[in-house]
Amino acid sequence: MAALTLAGCSQEGFQLEEPREVSREVAATVNGEAIYTADVEVEAVARGLVVSGASLRAEDEAYKQVLDQLIDQKLMAQEAKRLGLEKDPAGMRRLEMAQERIMGNLLVESVVAEQVTDEMIDRMYAEQVRLQQVNDEVSVAHIVTDTEEEAEAVWLRVQAGEAFESLVFNHSNDSATRMENGDLGFVSPNDLPDPYPVVIANTPVGEVAPPFEAEGSWRIVKVKDRRTEPPKTRDEMRPEIATFLTLSEVSRILRRLRTEARIEEGGGADYAPENAPEPSAKALTGDEL
Repeated sequence: MAALTLAGCSQEGFQLEEPREVSREVAATVNGEAIYTADVEVEAVARGLVVSGASLRAEDEAYKQVLDQLIDQKLMAQEAKRLGLEKDPAGMRRLEMAQERIMGNLLVESVVAEQVTDEMIDRMYAEQVRLQQVNDEVSVAHIVTDTEEEAEAVWLRVQAGEAFESLVFNHSNDSATRMENGDLGFVSPNDLPDPYPVVIANTPVGEVAPPFEAEGSWRIVKVKDRRTEPPKTRDEMRPEIATFLTLSEVSRILRRLRTEARIEEGGGADYAPENAPEPSAKALTGDEL
């Protein structure tokens, strides 16, 4: 069963941006018309010069480059208006189409803001980890405590340099592994209770994960060895999952809109598109986009 792989998917013209307030700070004026710093930031992200949410300062080369291009764009637009080109029928239709594209982009941004939440990303990441670790075998050890405070205190001692193994006997209440330095041997992460699979996926070999709760007690896990390649971490997979969730939601909206709309092609014949199946996380690959 294939897991989600979107790393090779092109996102040209499809930017996942964090919602932001529109700044009214003026970057430049051209014949009395303003270009705002927010315009520069959005354009820089769209052109791939900076990542969404990154700070962009007036002294940055990318800022200067984009602002210079926006000034040229404003000058060209002003000259086109002076010549009345926006009143030409062909020009008017092209402006209408450009507006439609922008409205579609605004809808996508709205979908991202409302539907692509951290909760949804965490849920899909856990599913992807499960799929990728079907045949995984990992050597792990754990310390089991009754309270979060106990687990946190032990974990801080590990972070301070004490050996994980030296703390097991005096602090773990798991009688089955207490005498074995907490060793669980080689296990399949999916055979362990949640959230073990996700914790193991995000912990490199030789490191100890922060405390987490499972089945009514608190656990600290050390990943000792792997017999297979580890899954990507949540941070590494987040952009791929966000893209997939966004495209899935846009696909759902389009199916609804097409069902509710009356669409006719030239000549008056009704247009009835086939219902496209919704993307499935367990089978989606970058090529399918």
